[in-house]
Amino acid sequence: MNRASPSSLHAISLRLKQFIGTGRRRILFICFTFFVFLSLLSVSHPVVRRASQEFYLDSSSGSGNPSSGSGNSSSSSGSSKGPTKYGFGPPTYEKLRKYESDLPQHSLDLPFPEGKKGRYVKFSNQVAMLGWNNVLNELLMNAHLAYESNRAYVFQDYIWQPAHYPWPKEEFLEETPRTPLNAIIGGPTAGGNWGPGDNAPRSISSKWFDVVCPYHERRFINTREVKSALGESEGRKIFDTWRKLLLDAPEGCIEIVPAQEDTFPQSFDLWLWGSHRVLSLWETFSKSPTSRLLTPSPIVGSAVVRNEYLFLPRGPRPPHPAPYNPYDRMLAMHLRRGDYKDACIHLATWNSTYYSWNLLEFLPDHFEPPAGGSWGYNTPENIEKYLEHCLPNFEAIVKRVKDARDDYIQAGLENGQSSIPTLDVLYLLTNEQSEWLDKLKDTLNKDGWVTIKTSRDLILDQEQTDVNMAVDMEIARKAAVFIGNGWSSFTSNIVHRRLVDEKDPISTRFF
Repeated sequence: MNRASPSSLHAISLRLKQFIGTGRRRILFICFTFFVFLSLLSVSHPVVRRASQEFYLDSSSGSGNPSSGSGNSSSSSGSSKGPTKYGFGPPTYEKLRKYESDLPQHSLDLPFPEGKKGRYVKFSNQVAMLGWNNVLNELLMNAHLAYESNRAYVFQDYIWQPAHYPWPKEEFLEETPRTPLNAIIGGPTAGGNWGPGDNAPRSISSKWFDVVCPYHERRFINTREVKSALGESEGRKIFDTWRKLLLDAPEGCIEIVPAQEDTFPQSFDLWLWGSHRVLSLWETFSKSPTSRLLTPSPIVGSAVVRNEYLFLPRGPRPPHPAPYNPYDRMLAMHLRRGDYKDACIHLATWNSTYYSWNLLEFLPDHFEPPAGGSWGYNTPENIEKYLEHCLPNFEAIVKRVKDARDDYIQAGLENGQSSIPTLDVLYLLTNEQSEWLDKLKDTLNKDGWVTIKTSRDLILDQEQTDVNMAVDMEIARKAAVFIGNGWSSFTSNIVHRRLVDEKDPISTRFF
């Protein structure tokens, strides 16, 4: 066996010293070597590997083990603050961006009504930097309008209001965060196919719109050309006016742009969504392919599936046959807390009605603004009346849960169901982070709810965390019974999905 001579070892030692050098270079070399050593140790030694995994896991939601405590309502620590998140910082969505870019309708060679000679409409007046559900209301109606006008809807990223983004500002990937639409929803609105035999043009991305519809080939329609004549018309008239304009226009490329003087320049604006005028759109919108073919995104769906075990009943076996599917035994409840008191007082000040589809007459719960208030003013007594429904207190919440369960079971018996309906799983969609929530869970547990979970019990990866609001919505959509807030756009969009699913109206309640 050959051995290195002392002289050669000495030469190697001298060359190594030359490479390492002195001063700053030596310090950098030592730090680099130490980093490599720790990295190798982290993947080889089980104790270090476990510690590094705990560092990787952002355990801001408590124990990080949602199944601890056998499903009891007191299983979560009062210090938990949100869903358990895996991963560092916001997702880049590189593969999803490529999926959107490679949609098959993104081709100039396709036959009419797609391709270079196709028909397209982009709503640049669409609301941005607002809560997701205010955006969802409008983009679905815009997509429905595009479909009825035989034009491809141009979908756009969801642009966040930075304060609502689930990541701290120092981790933002860009100054104004945005999420691809296909990360949140699926179906034709986001570029999916229409139903069998439906040859309507498919939705395209805003980037492809810039390709197929160069700026100089577009017809720009300012919203003042349409909205100024409509005033406070019924939703159906507003829709039909826009539809006729888009359907009759000979131009293939149309972009709707906002009037600068209009505070709410959307085609279907806040004043419409917050009034009974929107209800004239329900019949056709709820039956449209835009509504029927709307799905959660695969990212949202995977988040629901990975957390489904949380909802498996952990209480005693019911004395009668009960569904196997945990969602068929679930009551989901939207509890908006925290800063929502200010929002409720604002709603009372302006004598606001329920929001959008929450106003549908065939739903069991309604709210009429009490007499005595005016536009911009309300009495202290009326404000308290609003708060009873908008920000219910502890006792009112417990009573509402009991009443909703009793009504649902009674309705099932009256409808001739072969077995007694079972509700023994409770899911709380909430931003509440205090001990108040743990006290509520303990009280509900004593009222017979053994399996109680909240939004903060979910385990989500980076992408699922980015769209966590849609995860909560999908769970509420699937639940047998849902209790929501009548003034909430979040609740309204859940109501839309549940009614399209043909769930009994008695299963959808408000405070």
